[in-house]
Amino acid sequence: MSGVGPGRLFAVVGPSGAGKDTLMAGAWLRRPDLHLVRRVVTRAPGAGGEDCDCVSAAAFERMRDEGAFALWWRAHGLSYGIPRSVDEALWEGEDVIFNGSRAMLAEAQARFPDLTVLHVTARPETLAARLAGRGRESAGEIAARLGRAGYALPEGIVAVRIDNDGALDDAVAAFLAALQPDRR
Repeated sequence: MSGVGPGRLFAVVGPSGAGKDTLMAGAWLRRPDLHLVRRVVTRAPGAGGEDCDCVSAAAFERMRDEGAFALWWRAHGLSYGIPRSVDEALWEGEDVIFNGSRAMLAEAQARFPDLTVLHVTARPETLAARLAGRGRESAGEIAARLGRAGYALPEGIVAVRIDNDGALDDAVAAFLAALQPDRR
């Protein structure tokens, strides 16, 4: 499968603490037909935060080498993978959403030419408070994540910007509006 089908693929990107997973979950509550991708991460089980499949670095490398991922990347000292099952969901005509990384968007768009990018943003003080509140990173790790908050999208990538600094319902409404077929 080439990764191209009748379904639509949405990459949700933005700085750590912007609320990507929260918006994805909020959208799914209103549209349970959405296919939310559960990504594979080399994070310790029980570390908190996103609902992901936690694996060791060795297991991740083995999965990558066996072709288990449609996309994979490294960020913040971790490896992230989007399971190849997205291909099947797209072929079945589903709207598929995954939490991605700004750094891997060029590769993602090359593999999935019809990819729609949703860029979730929030003010630096909001990001800092959210990162501290989730209790997953040390102060140094939070500082490093905040240092990447202003990381620009790769050249040529067009994205729908979603501000997640105010009321959650407003941000979820903007997220859902971006999923409408006319936004493609």
